[in-house]
Amino acid sequence: MAYGKVYLVGAGPGDPKLLTVKAVETIKTADVLIYDRLGVNQEVLNMAPASAEQIFVGKRTGLHEVPQDQITNLIVQKAKEARTVVRLKGGDPFIFGRGGEEVEALVTEGIAFEIIPGISSSVAAPMYAGIPLTHRDYAASVAIITGHRAGDAEKPVDWVKIANAVDTMVILMGVESLEGIVDKLLKGGISPNRPVAMIESGTLPQQRTIIATLGTIITKSKENDIKPPSVILIGEVAELGRKLAWFKQPLP
Repeated sequence: MAYGKVYLVGAGPGDPKLLTVKAVETIKTADVLIYDRLGVNQEVLNMAPASAEQIFVGKRTGLHEVPQDQITNLIVQKAKEARTVVRLKGGDPFIFGRGGEEVEALVTEGIAFEIIPGISSSVAAPMYAGIPLTHRDYAASVAIITGHRAGDAEKPVDWVKIANAVDTMVILMGVESLEGIVDKLLKGGISPNRPVAMIESGTLPQQRTIIATLGTIITKSKENDIKPPSVILIGEVAELGRKLAWFKQPLP
């Protein structure tokens, strides 16, 4: 029996207009749409055929996230039904999207697949806040880091080592871990004066940005009630957001 094909599609950072042309074309062919919450809103879901089966596997308030092994098994199962499966992920499938794990399973099962990159919030949110990740005068290197710990299998993050090695740190899924991250950096000798920006709901109409320092970011984030999804950026380029912001001005 012939299997269907699986497409791992990056839905981008939130604004549906930032979907790639190929992503839109692929969503329109779906027999099954398996999607997360982040970066995937109703406008994107409406691009799928009315006949497509839509399955939510992300996290909503009051509900736990579907375990990754169950998601992977679901993708395989639907493909074995000879259906076109679109696995839709916020941002890019291979930047903390667990796309690599899903593709490994598809290879094992002999299921055809294609990967369609998406614009990651790690790039898009700072851009919308007027913060370049690199700048000839301030930053020649970037690290993209997860602030979320997904159990014992998660590779540990050496925050101080990274902070000493690169000019710009971009942290995804780090709001709930902010205090711990800051504590590790300060105890590791990183200057409390190092600039920090937090961009909430990047690329969406409700986007907000705060700019502070490593020593003041916890207080300022609490004062402004910054919530996930937010991108945290640490480095000298964060200060450029004060004068280069174009989409939403930084909060006072």
